[in-house]
Amino acid sequence: MEKAEAERKVEESVVEDDQVVNPWQVSAKDGGKIDYDKLIDKFGCQRLQPSLVDRVQRLTSRPPHVFLRRGVFFAHRDFEEILNAYERGEKFYLYTGRGPSSEALHLGHLVPFMFTKYLQDAFKVPLVIQLTDDEKCMWKNLSVEESQRLARENAKDIIACGFDVSKTFIFSDFDYIGGAFYKNMVKVAKCVTYNKVVGIFGFTGEDHIGKVSFPPVQAVPSFPSSFPHLFSGKDDLRCLIPCAIDQDPYFRMTRDVAPRLGYHKPALIESSFFPALQGETGKMSASDPNSAIYVTDSAKDIKNKINKYAFSGGQDSIEKHRLYGANLEVDIPTKYLNFFLDDDAELEHITKEYGAGRMLTGEVKQRLIQVLTEMVERHRRARAAVTDEMVDAFMAVRPLPNMFD
Repeated sequence: MEKAEAERKVEESVVEDDQVVNPWQVSAKDGGKIDYDKLIDKFGCQRLQPSLVDRVQRLTSRPPHVFLRRGVFFAHRDFEEILNAYERGEKFYLYTGRGPSSEALHLGHLVPFMFTKYLQDAFKVPLVIQLTDDEKCMWKNLSVEESQRLARENAKDIIACGFDVSKTFIFSDFDYIGGAFYKNMVKVAKCVTYNKVVGIFGFTGEDHIGKVSFPPVQAVPSFPSSFPHLFSGKDDLRCLIPCAIDQDPYFRMTRDVAPRLGYHKPALIESSFFPALQGETGKMSASDPNSAIYVTDSAKDIKNKINKYAFSGGQDSIEKHRLYGANLEVDIPTKYLNFFLDDDAELEHITKEYGAGRMLTGEVKQRLIQVLTEMVERHRRARAAVTDEMVDAFMAVRPLPNMFD
């Protein structure tokens, strides 16, 4: 009975009565908004308090990233332990990833990489980036060859975020799995019962066995021994994982297993979801290109999408808008500016004036169009400069001699 009770606690279902949040589905009942407080309580993670953000600034001697100071990354697991270790002079490494299911990335896909780039620069630590081409082959019904092709294309967008090749290893599961990595996968698999993985991920009898066997693949990059060419003899190295909160189930499982295998539990710092243009109740979909801004969109595309599809919290007439102001709780243009407008004073001015009705929806959308057009064009130039040889360099299995400098 004790074992059953212990497993029940680990097997926190990702299915709520009124919302479903797992690595493959994010939805709320009746098209409502995700309740992040309820999600934190259910998953058992913690709110990222301002005191931790202040501590990051003190330890790194640089301003906190906009995603930190505005609460885009809002939850964590043991992030304080990472900072404690760092303050003692102990290094750590970063691990994040991308499931390459589409050729073009949208802005929401870039959020974790933009933040990870900041963490790498601020703490001067190495980074491993997993391309789960095997996962997408199984979940999206892509061929092995197409999944591998998309992985390399996505790698170019990731590299364009500005990562340091001397501190970064990008790997494709299809190419890299074997040796020490596979040994750790088997060790994890032996620690996780079928009932537990069903409880965590919600697998059913209709899911093929490839899906059930996949979680150890995403778990073991959390363990330094999975990368002997990088961390040989450093099995005590801690790992910090920046990701969206829908990836939490993988690492709840990993954190349960890690101490039994002699590793630190990986720490996480987790973001909220990037909303669709149609509103937080909408869902960005590859089948609906108008639900998101893509890094391949032209300036004209961006302007048209924002003006036509970005859900506005403004009133339906100028008179009413001047009287009542905008509903900022539902307004997508200001939510996007909260992600990507770096100037805190300007954002505060816009939200104050717009909320009071002194600024109109068209003015806010125009500012957002400027911000996103500049950002996408900057990314496009950086991406165009990424060659196949650069991709090969990031994905080469080689030591990183200066990874902690």
